[in-house]
Amino acid sequence: MTDFEKKTHKVRYLEIFDDSKGQRIDNFLIKQLKGVPKSLIYKKIRKGEVRINGNRSKPTSKLDVGDIVRLPPIYLKTNTKIDVSENLKELVKSSIIYEDEKLLVLDKPSGVAVHGGSGIDHGIIESTRKARPELTYLELAHRLDKDTSGCLILAKKRSALRELNELQKNKMIQKRYFVLMCGSTNKEKIRVNKPLKKNILKSGERIVTVDDEGKESITEFYIISRYKNHLFAEALLKTGRTHQIRVHAKSIGLHVAGDRKYGSSECNEFLKNMGLNRLFLHAHKLSFSWLDDNKVLSFEANLPIKLKNLLDKLK
Repeated sequence: MTDFEKKTHKVRYLEIFDDSKGQRIDNFLIKQLKGVPKSLIYKKIRKGEVRINGNRSKPTSKLDVGDIVRLPPIYLKTNTKIDVSENLKELVKSSIIYEDEKLLVLDKPSGVAVHGGSGIDHGIIESTRKARPELTYLELAHRLDKDTSGCLILAKKRSALRELNELQKNKMIQKRYFVLMCGSTNKEKIRVNKPLKKNILKSGERIVTVDDEGKESITEFYIISRYKNHLFAEALLKTGRTHQIRVHAKSIGLHVAGDRKYGSSECNEFLKNMGLNRLFLHAHKLSFSWLDDNKVLSFEANLPIKLKNLLDKLK
């Protein structure tokens, strides 16, 4: 048995999201295909087996948001096999809130990454493939931060992934979040229209800031309940930028509860003593219509019980 006798997968297609924009295809593949010799990756690129939107690529080809990258079958070392626990498989199965021939929609738990990488062996997508081995195609249609819970769409067909990508480009997928923020306001609705720019620190950490040179970013906050020093609101995304809700909240003097990157340490400590040990951000509703069908699809994920209990305590 050779070191590369076991295939990682059949041909796969990966959609490029905002955090990979501008990255070279060779560097992208090196991160995606851990354990595979760089020489083999470059060989696959030279032979035309790695394609971007159906076209041959060069190692220096730059990726853009929405690109579809074709990954050919690759042989991985046997000791890099992804080991997903039975508990995580069962968690994935119990998190399914909708499924049809095109889609699988999960209520992603907080604390679970959507995919492996950056020191994480596996995430929701790898775990779901293990839990549902009969699905020959399964890819993320969008992303949620590791600490954010709620609706997450997975595509079961390449054609579905392409259409979802088109819907997202045209801002035709409505995304609503429940969020608890530290601070106060007399307004019932707050519309934040501030461009956001993503920066990568030397450590590899992503930091997003309001910057005139950034991308258009719009969030609408609708206040649902007021507490002494906190606001429970629904956030409607008009664009889908990295950390958008968290940075927009900070820009108007509010802070998402439990946010250790952009939030208030004083508020976080207060809420931690009340039992909050996660980010209070939950993708509770997704809605859209397929391009060839006027029927609206709508998926909802209830607010986790621990977050409900915190709101009761704040009363």
